[in-house]
Amino acid sequence: MLVVTGTGTGVGKTAVTAAIAALASAAGRRVAVLKPAQTGLGPDEPGDLAEVSRLAGEVTTRELRRYPDPLSPEAAARHRGLPTLSPADIAAAATELDETHDLVLVEGAGGLLVRFGPDGSTLADTAWALGALLIVVAEAGLGTLNATALTAEVANTRGLHVAGLVIGSWPAEPDLAMLSNVADLPVAAGAPLLGALAEGAPGQDPAEFLEQARAGLSPWFGGEFDPESFQKEAAART
Repeated sequence: MLVVTGTGTGVGKTAVTAAIAALASAAGRRVAVLKPAQTGLGPDEPGDLAEVSRLAGEVTTRELRRYPDPLSPEAAARHRGLPTLSPADIAAAATELDETHDLVLVEGAGGLLVRFGPDGSTLADTAWALGALLIVVAEAGLGTLNATALTAEVANTRGLHVAGLVIGSWPAEPDLAMLSNVADLPVAAGAPLLGALAEGAPGQDPAEFLEQARAGLSPWFGGEFDPESFQKEAAART
């Protein structure tokens, strides 16, 4: 079981989740993706799980709560007077899926400490309750080192294990900060670089996306990404 979190909103969590799911599914594994809370969408609008299904194909998806306002799950629930989620709710759903699947991916909302309920519960509490490995998705550019280091420090303080870091969107023409960050991000995360998904990959059709996932994720996920070669190439371009 893997918990996928980000260093913030819009860093590529859904794309990375879909890429991990696509590789596992292509390898014949039974995959489930759990999205505890989806915010900013109405009941009939396609959310993150619809995107995962489009890109990854035949995977089980489950969404526990949906809130129409683009706020944190706790704030969105409070604004509308809707039920909130607890770590126990999320862990129970993930555990149930784990009984019938080979891989369960839990995709958070925003960052690791975004609140789910008025008691201050977060994705970090869920990951701890599940004893799951944490995958951190980070941006490539300026400012990402601080956000990544903060996420890793919180994870370590909470007794979580960061299995690795994935750059959620890597452009064809990275700037100097991005190239420099390739070496510094694993240091900030205290964990290995496990991938860099090409910018625009989520816009591809499923077959092309699978190839992008294979190229952009390490063998740890079933891909072909070579962190050492990637880092050497980035260093040579600085």
